[in-house]
Amino acid sequence: MPEGWQEDAYLRFLTDRREELLGRIRDAAQRAGRDPGDITLLAVSKTVGMEEVRMAWQCGYTAFGENRPQELKRKADAASRDAALSMVRFDMIGNLQKNKINQVLDTATLIHSVSSTPLATAIASRACRRGVVARCLLEVNVSGEQTKSGFDPADVRVQAEGIAQMEGLRVEGLMTMAPARDEQAARRSFAGLRELRDELEQRMGTSLPVLSCGMSGDFQIAVEEGSTVVRLGRIVFDPAYNDK
Repeated sequence: MPEGWQEDAYLRFLTDRREELLGRIRDAAQRAGRDPGDITLLAVSKTVGMEEVRMAWQCGYTAFGENRPQELKRKADAASRDAALSMVRFDMIGNLQKNKINQVLDTATLIHSVSSTPLATAIASRACRRGVVARCLLEVNVSGEQTKSGFDPADVRVQAEGIAQMEGLRVEGLMTMAPARDEQAARRSFAGLRELRDELEQRMGTSLPVLSCGMSGDFQIAVEEGSTVVRLGRIVFDPAYNDK
């Protein structure tokens, strides 16, 4: 909780901010002729503790994202010990190292960040050994920025079908991150992800319904371009955040 804030005031903030965000998602969806109910608001809780997660749940959030396996497991384990939070969803949205795969398989509802074929192979192998199926997205570096991880679009066109056929994996869609503070570049990235998904669906003859794209600074553009999961962190939890 922010320094100097009382619990009741922070709860009011979380509630009011959630209503604002849902309204902005609804407006963006309507501009694109989409159903707002098709879009999940994933509250990225990597900068807050379990107390804030519980408070966010009280305000209506049911899906959270973490970028570190250890913190994902810690919060998911805490939620599992609380009957009220037992149905809360935690997703893995950050870079995943092979030696942390088991922690994520135990806890993540959806892995957003399968960024290479070797990582997909390792996840599939561990999942098979545990007798589970890992739901995942393929991370694509649509913008081509060297600082971002993920498949090159040309590579994912070649490799996606083989990855989707791996035992132990269920590929449900694609994820990307857009360039920061550049609305036009963000729109190109999100549109490119949607077009790539459509191409893969046609080529592979399968459904890839999930597009994870859009963060605090660009989520409305992402919704307009087809995102089904927006990953919102500071704008959810930080009263000082202002993207306007």
